[in-house]
Amino acid sequence: MRNIADNRLFNIILLFTIIGEFLVPWILEQFYAAYNGKTMVMSALGSPQSPVRFVYNLWLIWLGGFLTYTAGAYFLSLRARFPVLAVFMLLSIGIFAVGAGLISGFFSVNESKDIITTASKIHGVGAAIGFMALLFFPLLNGIVSFKQKDIMEGIISISSFVLSLIFFACFVMGDKEQFQNTIMKYEGLWERLTLFCLYIPFIYKTMSNLIF
Repeated sequence: MRNIADNRLFNIILLFTIIGEFLVPWILEQFYAAYNGKTMVMSALGSPQSPVRFVYNLWLIWLGGFLTYTAGAYFLSLRARFPVLAVFMLLSIGIFAVGAGLISGFFSVNESKDIITTASKIHGVGAAIGFMALLFFPLLNGIVSFKQKDIMEGIISISSFVLSLIFFACFVMGDKEQFQNTIMKYEGLWERLTLFCLYIPFIYKTMSNLIF
Protein backbone atom coordinates (compact mmCIF):
# COMPACT_ATOMS: atom_id res chain seq x y z
CA MET A 1 0.00 0.00 0.00
CA ARG A 2 1.40 3.39 -0.98
CA ASN A 3 1.88 6.08 1.64
CA ILE A 4 -0.55 8.97 1.73
CA ALA A 5 2.41 11.27 1.14
CA ASP A 6 2.97 9.58 -2.24
CA ASN A 7 -0.67 9.88 -3.32
CA ARG A 8 -1.08 11.95 -6.48
CA LEU A 9 -4.24 13.76 -5.39
CA PHE A 10 -2.70 14.59 -2.01
CA ASN A 11 0.36 16.11 -3.69
CA ILE A 12 -1.74 18.12 -6.15
CA ILE A 13 -3.78 19.62 -3.31
CA LEU A 14 -0.64 20.33 -1.28
CA LEU A 15 1.03 22.04 -4.24
CA PHE A 16 -2.00 24.24 -4.91
CA THR A 17 -2.26 25.03 -1.20
CA ILE A 18 1.35 26.23 -1.16
CA ILE A 19 0.79 28.30 -4.30
CA GLY A 20 -2.32 29.72 -2.65
CA GLU A 21 -0.27 30.83 0.34
CA PHE A 22 1.15 33.55 -1.92
CA LEU A 23 -1.52 33.89 -4.59
CA VAL A 24 -4.47 34.40 -2.22
CA PRO A 25 -2.89 37.37 -0.37
CA TRP A 26 -1.83 38.93 -3.69
CA ILE A 27 -5.39 38.72 -5.03
CA LEU A 28 -6.99 39.96 -1.81
CA GLU A 29 -4.69 42.95 -1.43
CA GLN A 30 -6.08 44.30 -4.71
CA PHE A 31 -9.34 44.90 -2.79
CA TYR A 32 -7.70 46.45 0.27
CA ALA A 33 -6.41 49.92 -0.60
CA ALA A 34 -4.78 50.54 2.79
CA TYR A 35 -2.72 47.37 2.58
CA ASN A 36 0.94 47.40 1.51
CA GLY A 37 2.31 43.93 0.87
CA LYS A 38 5.93 45.05 1.15
CA THR A 39 5.68 46.52 4.63
CA MET A 40 2.65 44.76 6.14
CA VAL A 41 2.43 41.13 7.22
CA MET A 42 -0.06 38.88 5.48
CA SER A 43 -2.05 38.48 8.69
CA ALA A 44 -3.18 42.10 8.39
CA LEU A 45 -5.42 40.95 5.55
CA GLY A 46 -7.51 39.18 8.18
CA SER A 47 -7.69 42.14 10.57
CA PRO A 48 -11.06 43.56 11.70
CA GLN A 49 -10.33 46.62 9.54
CA SER A 50 -9.81 44.56 6.39
CA PRO A 51 -12.60 44.37 3.78
CA VAL A 52 -11.34 40.90 2.82
CA ARG A 53 -10.96 39.56 6.36
CA PHE A 54 -13.57 36.80 6.03
CA VAL A 55 -11.96 35.31 2.91
CA TYR A 56 -8.41 35.52 4.27
CA ASN A 57 -9.27 34.05 7.67
CA LEU A 58 -11.17 31.25 5.95
CA TRP A 59 -8.07 30.63 3.85
CA LEU A 60 -5.90 30.42 7.00
CA ILE A 61 -8.26 27.84 8.46
CA TRP A 62 -8.01 25.76 5.27
CA LEU A 63 -4.22 26.13 5.29
CA GLY A 64 -3.99 25.06 8.91
CA GLY A 65 -6.36 22.14 8.44
CA PHE A 66 -4.67 20.73 5.36
CA LEU A 67 -1.14 21.18 6.73
CA THR A 68 -2.22 19.36 9.89
CA TYR A 69 -3.26 16.49 7.63
CA THR A 70 0.07 16.83 5.78
CA ALA A 71 1.97 16.60 9.07
CA GLY A 72 0.22 13.31 9.78
CA ALA A 73 0.84 12.01 6.27
CA TYR A 74 4.58 12.74 6.45
CA PHE A 75 4.77 11.19 9.92
CA LEU A 76 3.13 7.96 8.74
CA SER A 77 5.44 7.76 5.71
CA LEU A 78 8.59 8.06 7.86
CA ARG A 79 7.83 6.44 11.22
CA ALA A 80 8.90 2.94 10.20
CA ARG A 81 12.43 3.91 9.11
CA PHE A 82 13.03 7.14 11.03
CA PRO A 83 10.75 7.16 14.11
CA VAL A 84 12.47 10.02 15.95
CA LEU A 85 12.78 12.25 12.90
CA ALA A 86 9.17 11.44 12.01
CA VAL A 87 7.99 12.76 15.39
CA PHE A 88 10.04 15.94 15.04
CA MET A 89 8.70 16.50 11.54
CA LEU A 90 5.15 15.94 12.78
CA LEU A 91 5.68 18.57 15.46
CA SER A 92 7.38 21.01 13.10
CA ILE A 93 4.62 21.01 10.49
CA GLY A 94 1.79 20.41 12.95
CA ILE A 95 2.64 23.29 15.29
CA PHE A 96 2.91 25.64 12.32
CA ALA A 97 -0.41 24.41 10.95
CA VAL A 98 -2.19 24.99 14.25
CA GLY A 99 -0.41 28.18 15.30
CA ALA A 100 0.04 30.09 12.05
CA GLY A 101 -2.99 28.54 10.38
CA LEU A 102 -5.93 27.55 12.56
CA ILE A 103 -5.30 29.83 15.56
CA SER A 104 -4.39 32.78 13.31
CA GLY A 105 -7.55 32.20 11.29
CA PHE A 106 -9.82 32.25 14.33
CA PHE A 107 -8.03 35.05 16.20
CA SER A 108 -7.25 38.10 14.08
CA VAL A 109 -4.39 40.53 14.46
CA ASN A 110 -5.15 44.25 14.08
CA GLU A 111 -4.04 46.34 11.14
CA SER A 112 -2.14 48.65 13.52
CA LYS A 113 0.33 47.09 15.94
CA ASP A 114 -0.56 49.84 18.42
CA ILE A 115 -3.99 48.26 18.89
CA ILE A 116 -3.59 45.24 21.15
CA THR A 117 -6.50 42.95 21.96
CA THR A 118 -6.81 39.48 23.44
CA ALA A 119 -7.37 38.09 19.93
CA SER A 120 -4.28 39.83 18.55
CA LYS A 121 -2.16 38.51 21.46
CA ILE A 122 -3.33 34.95 20.83
CA HIS A 123 -2.70 35.42 17.10
CA GLY A 124 0.78 36.80 17.72
CA VAL A 125 1.84 33.97 20.02
CA GLY A 126 0.36 31.28 17.77
CA ALA A 127 1.94 32.67 14.59
CA ALA A 128 5.34 33.22 16.23
CA ILE A 129 5.53 29.70 17.69
CA GLY A 130 4.26 28.27 14.40
CA PHE A 131 6.90 30.05 12.32
CA MET A 132 9.70 29.00 14.64
CA ALA A 133 8.52 25.39 14.54
CA LEU A 134 8.40 25.26 10.74
CA LEU A 135 11.92 26.70 10.54
CA PHE A 136 13.17 23.23 11.49
CA PHE A 137 11.27 21.43 8.72
CA PRO A 138 13.83 22.03 5.92
CA LEU A 139 16.62 20.88 8.25
CA LEU A 140 14.74 17.74 9.27
CA ASN A 141 13.80 17.00 5.67
CA GLY A 142 17.41 17.48 4.65
CA ILE A 143 18.61 14.97 7.25
CA VAL A 144 16.00 12.43 6.13
CA SER A 145 16.94 12.99 2.48
CA PHE A 146 20.64 12.38 3.09
CA LYS A 147 19.80 9.23 5.06
CA GLN A 148 17.74 8.07 2.08
CA LYS A 149 20.67 8.84 -0.24
CA ASP A 150 18.71 11.57 -2.02
CA ILE A 151 21.58 14.04 -2.23
CA MET A 152 19.76 16.58 -4.40
CA GLU A 153 16.77 16.89 -2.07
CA GLY A 154 19.15 17.04 0.88
CA ILE A 155 21.14 19.93 -0.58
CA ILE A 156 17.97 21.80 -1.55
CA SER A 157 16.47 21.33 1.92
CA ILE A 158 19.57 22.43 3.83
CA SER A 159 19.99 25.44 1.54
CA SER A 160 16.34 26.32 2.17
CA PHE A 161 16.95 26.04 5.91
CA VAL A 162 19.89 28.47 5.80
CA LEU A 163 18.05 30.98 3.60
CA SER A 164 14.90 30.81 5.71
CA LEU A 165 16.94 31.58 8.84
CA ILE A 166 18.46 34.64 7.14
CA PHE A 167 15.11 35.94 5.89
CA PHE A 168 13.43 35.20 9.23
CA ALA A 169 16.10 37.26 11.01
CA CYS A 170 15.37 40.14 8.61
CA PHE A 171 11.65 39.67 9.25
CA VAL A 172 12.15 39.91 13.02
CA MET A 173 14.39 42.98 12.69
CA GLY A 174 11.78 44.63 10.48
CA ASP A 175 9.54 44.91 13.51
CA LYS A 176 12.14 46.93 15.44
CA GLU A 177 11.96 50.73 15.45
CA GLN A 178 15.70 51.19 14.87
CA PHE A 179 15.45 49.45 11.49
CA GLN A 180 12.52 51.44 10.12
CA ASN A 181 14.76 53.56 7.90
CA THR A 182 16.58 50.59 6.42
CA ILE A 183 15.74 47.83 3.96
CA MET A 184 14.64 45.79 6.97
CA LYS A 185 11.43 47.81 7.14
CA TYR A 186 9.94 45.66 4.36
CA GLU A 187 8.49 43.25 6.89
CA GLY A 188 5.92 41.82 4.51
CA LEU A 189 8.59 41.02 1.92
CA TRP A 190 10.81 39.23 4.45
CA GLU A 191 7.83 37.24 5.71
CA ARG A 192 7.02 36.04 2.20
CA LEU A 193 10.64 35.18 1.42
CA THR A 194 10.89 33.22 4.68
CA LEU A 195 7.74 31.28 3.89
CA PHE A 196 8.85 30.61 0.32
CA CYS A 197 12.13 29.10 1.53
CA LEU A 198 10.31 27.01 4.15
CA TYR A 199 7.97 25.67 1.47
CA ILE A 200 10.70 24.78 -1.04
CA PRO A 201 11.18 21.23 0.34
CA PHE A 202 7.40 20.69 0.11
CA ILE A 203 7.42 21.91 -3.48
CA TYR A 204 10.34 19.65 -4.39
CA LYS A 205 8.65 16.62 -2.81
CA THR A 206 5.29 17.26 -4.46
CA MET A 207 6.84 17.85 -7.88
CA SER A 208 8.96 14.70 -7.54
CA ASN A 209 5.89 12.63 -6.66
CA LEU A 210 3.84 14.12 -9.48
CA ILE A 211 6.49 13.84 -12.21
CA PHE A 212 8.03 10.47 -11.38
